[in-house]
Amino acid sequence: MRVALTGGSSGIGAEVARKLGDLGHEVTAFDISEPEVAVAEWIETDLSSPASIQAAVWRASGRFDALLNNAGLPPRDGLEQKILQVNWFGLRSFMDGMLEKLVPGGAIVNTASRAGAMWRDNLEEVKALMSLQPDGLPAFISERGIDATRAYNLSKEAVIVMTMAETENMIARDLRMNSVSPAAVSTGILQDFATAFGDRMARNVARAGRPGLPEEVADVIVFLASPESGWIKGQDITIDGGMSAMAVTDNLDL
Repeated sequence: MRVALTGGSSGIGAEVARKLGDLGHEVTAFDISEPEVAVAEWIETDLSSPASIQAAVWRASGRFDALLNNAGLPPRDGLEQKILQVNWFGLRSFMDGMLEKLVPGGAIVNTASRAGAMWRDNLEEVKALMSLQPDGLPAFISERGIDATRAYNLSKEAVIVMTMAETENMIARDLRMNSVSPAAVSTGILQDFATAFGDRMARNVARAGRPGLPEEVADVIVFLASPESGWIKGQDITIDGGMSAMAVTDNLDL
């Protein structure tokens, strides 16, 4: 396979690049930093910049079997606008630009998060974000009092909803798209999530026994990019060591 991967320089993305390379696949990494893992090509890309996205798409030559939208920013105070710019607007703009470069039967995998699991409860705000133009983002954040944690959660809610909502359009293009929603994962940004989610995250990790490993998430992404997952379409796959199941059983008193 020939794979386009955003966010391939660290964390989950680096593990995806490594696993794909070990399997003999060709990876083009789109990231603001050069990957330490060996890839076929690195195209410097800043997903917060429409000009950088446009240039990166233009430089991406040939056709790809899979597009893995993995890059994203964690919930970090003061970055509300940039989080939504990268995690939602940047992801969507890059994906739209790459659609014509995907081969028939190609796969798209979006990295969402368990933090986006409340999309049903927040659907009005998710729809408002999805209908928003990027230049309206500062006012949107101000009017709704969105802090960094809410910006992150909202961005991932939008990714999950978009993945489902675009299923029929993707089928018409002979493409398939799914998302993955990891919970706490042992990467360099784990502390950002511990700060943002506090005791709730600590309790969930304690109940699950440990945080997830980036290679465990990467295994699922690689599978969803492969032909072996061809009948999985429009799904969000939660990877959380049982955290969601335990939360549901608590709520249902099971």
